[in-house]
Amino acid sequence: MSTPAAAAAVTVFRLCFNVPESHLAAVKSAIFAAGAGRYPKSNYTECCWSTMGTGQFRPGDAANPHIGTVGELEYVPEVRVETPCVGEEVARKAVAALRAAHPYEEPSYQVYKVENF
Repeated sequence: MSTPAAAAAVTVFRLCFNVPESHLAAVKSAIFAAGAGRYPKSNYTECCWSTMGTGQFRPGDAANPHIGTVGELEYVPEVRVETPCVGEEVARKAVAALRAAHPYEEPSYQVYKVENF
């Protein structure tokens, strides 16, 4: 038999992605509009952690790179953003928003199950 507390538990996911600094505001705006950046039972929204780093990639022959040249190794200053997503539906919507707003053909992102709250 489940208890009321167990019935109220919600799964929280962490969305992590890298984005060129030039598109940081637009991508964060899109994922936050999709519901990312909130914690359960919290009065805070648009929560995230951001750090600067350098992305590296080499576009293949069939690529259409936003930055860089086909066949040449490229280094790009990027921001890594980590943000919570309450529930699987919010995580899926946030990933869809990320992919739509991100300038890369294949944005780098991961989604991790954090815990049940």
